[in-house]
Order: sequence, then C-alpha cells, then structure tokens
Amino acid sequence: MFLFAKRYRLFYYDFMDKKMYAPWREEYILGPKEKGCLFCRIFREKTDKQNFVLYRGNRVFIVMNRYPYVSGHLMVVPNRHIAHIEKLPRSTSEELMYETQRAVKILKQTLRPHSLNIGINLGHQSGAGVPGHLHQHIVPRWHGDTNFLSVIGNTRVVSVSLKTVYGQLVKPFQEFEL
Repeated sequence: MFLFAKRYRLFYYDFMDKKMYAPWREEYILGPKEKGCLFCRIFREKTDKQNFVLYRGNRVFIVMNRYPYVSGHLMVVPNRHIAHIEKLPRSTSEELMYETQRAVKILKQTLRPHSLNIGINLGHQSGAGVPGHLHQHIVPRWHGDTNFLSVIGNTRVVSVSLKTVYGQLVKPFQEFEL
C-alpha cells in the first residue's frame, strides 16, 4: 500500500487490489445520513458560502459537490424536488441546460480543465447519491489528472480544497452571462 498527501488530504493506493482510497469521503459513506433531501435543505437555507452554492437562478441552483474526487465538481440542481427527468417542466429543463453551459464556460475560463464529464444519474442503481432529487454533474478533467497514479492505477485525483475552488468560482458565477 502506498500513501501520499496533498493539500491536507490523504490518499491510499493498494497496488494488490488496484483500488485508491480517499478517506475524507468516509464522512459521506459512513457518516449519519441526512433526513430529508440534501438539495431541498440547501435550497431552503440560503447559507450559500457554507453550502458552497455558487449561483441561484429562478428554477435551478449550482452547488459544488462536497465530497468530490476531482476539484471543481459542480452540480446543477432544480429548486423543486423532482426525481424523474420526464417530469421536469420545460422551463426548468431549459434553465438547467443554460446554467450547465454557463458553468462549463466558467470552469474552462477559471480552472482550465482539458475536458469535462457531464451527466445525470437517475435512480440509486445508476449511482445517484440523492436519487429523489434530479441533479446534473459537471466534472472537470485534466490530462494526467495526477502523477504516477494515472499511469499505474488508472486513477485520477486533483485535490484542492473546496474553499479555494469556491473562492475562485463564486465571483464569475455572479458576473458571467453567456
């Protein structure tokens, strides 16, 4: 097993199992599960800095993923609690796509990723961490996201604190229009 640290977060790579362990996600995986909907709570609270909310629109908001594997992982979330994409009102769907486009442009200008993954996991079996509230992921990617791990373990990790990335992104989200 190999251990390395970067910016206060430790990663463990087990060469025998070919698995990388990111213990800071332990809170998410093993910690107490939130009662009710995480996104509905964030929408109601209006404590944007504490919740890493970058932008609030009429029908959607943009929030940083609190437990990312990659720095700059954002989510575009409808204000209304809707689980099924086919039940999303057209106006919300349009705003969700518009804000996704805007977020991509801001990420490209601010963090300069080489590419991005964008997707929606519908339902628990597809990997949705909050299966009852539809949300779209925007995940920045870089060539060789990390050092030797991408070669040896086919694993990529970029570790920059949420507060640092939030500080970089919050102003552009308030100012930038497509």
